[in-house]
Amino acid sequence: MTDGADDLLLSGNWPEVVRKIRARTPARVLTGRSGAAYRTGTLLDLRQAHAAARDAVRAELDLETQFGAQFIKTWGLFEVSTAAGSKDEYLLQPNLGRIFREASRGELRKRCPAHNDLQIVIGDGLSVTAVAAQVPALLPALHAGAKARGWTLGQVSVIRHCRVGILNEVGELLLPAVAVLLIGERPGLATAESLSAYMAYRPHYTHTDADRNLISNIHARGVSPADAADRILNLAAQMMRAKLSGTQLGVESSKNDPPPTKWTISN
Repeated sequence: MTDGADDLLLSGNWPEVVRKIRARTPARVLTGRSGAAYRTGTLLDLRQAHAAARDAVRAELDLETQFGAQFIKTWGLFEVSTAAGSKDEYLLQPNLGRIFREASRGELRKRCPAHNDLQIVIGDGLSVTAVAAQVPALLPALHAGAKARGWTLGQVSVIRHCRVGILNEVGELLLPAVAVLLIGERPGLATAESLSAYMAYRPHYTHTDADRNLISNIHARGVSPADAADRILNLAAQMMRAKLSGTQLGVESSKNDPPPTKWTISN
């Protein structure tokens, strides 16, 4: 970028093409520079975003802190844990986040009726920040929409040190038609508040990423909780009709509503 172009960006008198580009992405493009480096404001913004991402990953789940006592009481939330005994163990040994510890299996069997149409579970994943920001709006919308469709819903639980593969154990233990895992996405430098919804039809221990579907980027600048609820419920209905999920499922969509990702490399 030439010095003249850089001065133009700093002045805010951007050409129309620059305005259009900047309006379409939160990425730090066409921000100008100081010598060979970012300008001070851009650098401080970048460092703040990086710190937020690190905090989101390292934060520990605490139900009252993340949701508040009234929300916990309303939804009867309770906590279970995977085999990862600490945040460090969870980050260094992903396989431990895909299986429950034995005590949590017993707790789920005792507190969660099986054989429901829709079973929602909440996992901290790689962003507790995302769970705290998106679940309070998303969970009620999912519940209301599922009830309107006449579906039975399982008791919601919250899973500490959770990876996407825990869906298989949820399916084995509770035997739902469709299981939905609301889990914090790996944070980036655009937002640390992005939630994902991983879904599977009758998940069991043989399932891989190819057997799951994903609706991602649930956050203020992405898919809103209201839109996400509609997409999740519509996709669950498709799974129930087709009796399958993942790459085998032909996802229905309108021209203005891009279909959810069919599969992804899970966290």
